[in-house]
Amino acid sequence: MTMILQKMANSSSLWLKADGPEAGIVFSCRVRLARNLENFTFPPWAKDSVMKEASEKIIEAVSKSDYLKQAELIDMNELSSTQRRFLLERHLISVEFTEGGNYRFLVVEKGEMLSLMINEEDHLRLQVILSGLQLMEAWRLSDRVDDQLEENLNYAFLPQWGYLTACPTNVGTGMRASSMLHLPALTTTHKIGDILKSISKLGLVARGLYGEGTKSEGDFFQISNQVTLGLKEEEIVDNVERVTRQVVEQEKKARQVLFKRNKTQLTDEMGRAYGVLINAHLMSSKEAINLLSKLRLGVYLDLLPGFSIRVLNELFFLITPAQLQIKEGKELSPFSRDELRAKVIREKLSSLK
Repeated sequence: MTMILQKMANSSSLWLKADGPEAGIVFSCRVRLARNLENFTFPPWAKDSVMKEASEKIIEAVSKSDYLKQAELIDMNELSSTQRRFLLERHLISVEFTEGGNYRFLVVEKGEMLSLMINEEDHLRLQVILSGLQLMEAWRLSDRVDDQLEENLNYAFLPQWGYLTACPTNVGTGMRASSMLHLPALTTTHKIGDILKSISKLGLVARGLYGEGTKSEGDFFQISNQVTLGLKEEEIVDNVERVTRQVVEQEKKARQVLFKRNKTQLTDEMGRAYGVLINAHLMSSKEAINLLSKLRLGVYLDLLPGFSIRVLNELFFLITPAQLQIKEGKELSPFSRDELRAKVIREKLSSLK
């Protein structure tokens, strides 16, 4: 199991490539489908014997899927808290799944664009992550994989309600569509509050870097749907994508305003951020994320020639606490992590020059 995680730690998720539409602002997009097995108690109330049988049925269905049969199967109960945190930092599992537990598994396809949690809040949670704003493409892929799994699984479904889930807010399509946005200009111009209020009025919700229950870091915000009942999957995806495009346009305008009014100040901020990152020998996660956020904006505004958004995207993940420890192959003290983080950043940024 350790070898699998170290292999992941030494590779880059394909959705970090920044090759999707609007990738300078839309970090990534995600579609997640929640499903449960018919005549099986849902995980929050299920006995171990039920969880075991459900996991076996799902794993068998996974082995018959063209999309997942070559994927890695990870037993969450065999992982340490740091190893589980690593998977959260890679956006492969939920905060709840970091608790581990019997008969909980993660299925992850090479490239990490496609993954599946078994026995989280629901028996099955299928996830697709792509670069940039490709929500419709993410939905189409998740729909194809879901159809393949359903050929060998009987889902809990009622015509009048749709897919049945442990949480009532997921009943219906069982789908969450979301986009991760980098919004430093709206934050700097103090317009982000109004934007988030407008989003909530449209039936969407904004969350932090790791989804529900987390705060925004580095000016990253995750926008997703709240309603799953009474709408078709295509309608949900279209709504989230439409609102995302509106926020993207607002961020573009805010960036143009900042550039025209404060180009010298912006250039100075980018230079100072780079100076700290390239010279520091101790760096906390929070400081690193905030400074890298400034560089990411600088690349978009062509204030940092020679840099690429893809490299900065990768850095956001190379410097997380669990990532550093998994790659190093041992537990590290907070001080050692800060020291190693600074070294990783210096080496990565130095390679660009």
